[in-house]
Amino acid sequence: MKVVGITGGIGSGKSIICSVIEKIGFPVFYSDKEAKEILVSDKDVINKLTSLIGVELYKDGVFHKEVLANKIFNDPSIKEKVNHIIHPKVREKFSQWVNLQKSSIVFNEAAILFETGMYKNYDATVIVTAPKPIRINRAVKRDHTTKEAVENRIKNQWTDEDKIKLANFIIVNDDLTLVIPQLEKVLLSLDN
Repeated sequence: MKVVGITGGIGSGKSIICSVIEKIGFPVFYSDKEAKEILVSDKDVINKLTSLIGVELYKDGVFHKEVLANKIFNDPSIKEKVNHIIHPKVREKFSQWVNLQKSSIVFNEAAILFETGMYKNYDATVIVTAPKPIRINRAVKRDHTTKEAVENRIKNQWTDEDKIKLANFIIVNDDLTLVIPQLEKVLLSLDN
């Protein structure tokens, strides 16, 4: 079984590409969705984050995403500590998931695949790219947010250029280039 990491910056369309991969018949583990689930269900994580961030993070028994986002974006050391709490749990869930799969290729969708160094643990990596204006427009529409908020998130991510240097495959999702032929080429290469 080949384990493939797939990533892309905000608004690149990596989730759309992953849904196509699933429709083709290959399983995809969504790290970001799993992390969100862990944030609200794992008591160990909740306790550690409450100690780190403060009781306002889970005020009235409800997870307050904006409190975490504010702390992370204003203090890189907090971001690193939060990652050290959540990422091992996500990796553990991923390992359990992989052991249950029967496919010749499995995919792990993760927004920060290269930033965490996890790309080294995969047989191959794929980056989904799109021009910055397209990414911003997609994210604004999807998240019902402002252009400025999306630009701030992009500033806090590695550039596509940095990720491309480490990726084995690139899928251009610019609304002009056909995605399916690119994906087929990746899958054919992986299946050999």
